[in-house]
Amino acid sequence: MQAFEGALLRPARPVLVAKLLIALAAGVCNVFAYAPFGLWPLQILLLAVLLRLLPAAGSVRQAALLGMAYGWGWAAAGVHWLYISMHHYGGMPAWMAALAVALLAIWLGLFAALSTGLGAWLRRRWNLSAVATLLLVIPALWALGEWLRSWIFTGFPWISSGYAHGNGPLAGFAPLAGVYGIGWLAALAAGALALLPTHRRPALLLPILLLGGWALQAVSWTDKHGEPVTVRLLQGNVPQEMKFDPDRIASTLADYEFMIRQKPADLIATPETAIPLLSTRLPENYLERLSAFARQSGSHIIVGLPMSDGPGRYANSVLGLAPGAQSLQNADYRYDKHHLVPFGEFIPPGFRWFVDMMHMPLGDFTRGAPLQPPFQVKDQWVLPNICYEDLFGEEIADQLAAGYFGDIPQATVLLNVSNIAWFGDSIALPQHLQISQMRALETGRPMLRATNTGATAVINHRGRVTAQLPPFTNGALEATVQGYAGVTPYIVLGNGLVVALALLALAIARFLSWKKARNQPEMGKNR
Repeated sequence: MQAFEGALLRPARPVLVAKLLIALAAGVCNVFAYAPFGLWPLQILLLAVLLRLLPAAGSVRQAALLGMAYGWGWAAAGVHWLYISMHHYGGMPAWMAALAVALLAIWLGLFAALSTGLGAWLRRRWNLSAVATLLLVIPALWALGEWLRSWIFTGFPWISSGYAHGNGPLAGFAPLAGVYGIGWLAALAAGALALLPTHRRPALLLPILLLGGWALQAVSWTDKHGEPVTVRLLQGNVPQEMKFDPDRIASTLADYEFMIRQKPADLIATPETAIPLLSTRLPENYLERLSAFARQSGSHIIVGLPMSDGPGRYANSVLGLAPGAQSLQNADYRYDKHHLVPFGEFIPPGFRWFVDMMHMPLGDFTRGAPLQPPFQVKDQWVLPNICYEDLFGEEIADQLAAGYFGDIPQATVLLNVSNIAWFGDSIALPQHLQISQMRALETGRPMLRATNTGATAVINHRGRVTAQLPPFTNGALEATVQGYAGVTPYIVLGNGLVVALALLALAIARFLSWKKARNQPEMGKNR
């Protein structure tokens, strides 16, 4: 008997291995759904491939393994550029940098494994049909998994599913439910597609979702506010390996002063840490000269630099210089980065050795306040965020909601200042631009981007790039920008709406399970 059972199990192993390889390949190919490739239908199709591979018998272990294979390939291909920052610029040994990326991909893959594994467990426990599993349970768990990934251990929501659809029909749902809501709808579409060989009726969801998203793109959730402002967004193109070189710092300071003073504008913005020295170590009168130019020209200047707050305390900040003040002390607007990058900007307990291996010049910043006021530029109110912070849409929405419902002014323009030269000439640059486009869609506001090497761009309130500098060039992007005020549903509800809808879908699945179990005994009695 045991020999017979073994003979039955042996052929299953090659089948499982083949499925795992297919899931892995689907995850890797998922990278082409995102910028710079932009093949958004692939995200739905490849997720449908994964869902089609899930065992019909509800094997939790196999479902979790398939989710992990897909999630690992998705993450490893999507964020492989982290290797560049750790090895090429951080000086970490190649094998250790590759291992770090692989381990991060495992961590990110766990959320996909949790979605598929828990989905299989609920299918078996609740005795659910394939339709209920793939249209109710798996999409809900997928959305909840991506939402959890955005905040556990400070979160790493890069290449979340919804970002692939920033230029597709589903983008119309961004002002309603944000990037995770789009991810939920994409998983719902993938579930319907996976059911197509056996259940054709759910396939009607595909055109309904796509046409609904397309129609929603015509809705204006916010209104024009005040008069447009002229902007100059500076791109210094300082190579990362030279950014903190003592022999290069003097020329960097001179270059940015020249670029700022070259031409006035209502708003002139530099990239993150464009000034690579602590504020207390700047040459005498450097900021005073910039402040004097602001007063003389009527320009508002935002400068990225690390601000010193005492011995061993410094923040990743932007300093705003306004033309109306009579001195630098009275002109200061300051925004401090709140959501810091683990290992890059703060050191988790026990990992000092890891950060030291990367030779980070500034690696342990203090956090800014979660809610900070915007910077007034004529009729507009500009809300900065620094680099990685624009991955966290709900935090930006919270600041806008505080301005709408609270006592601080409501921002009408968003500004991202970044230095992602750490990742070289990789897909990280267009991916980050795509993330900023999603923030514009969610909030109904333009997003400006001033970056060191790219992508320096102007994004309108509908998430479309209207102007952009070529990457890895030195220059200033000039544009006229109209601010927008008001609230979208996402600003008011944040990620709460998609979390509530996902939990509701699970509750409906549980109700269907209970109803099915209740009807079965009654049918038995009738017989």
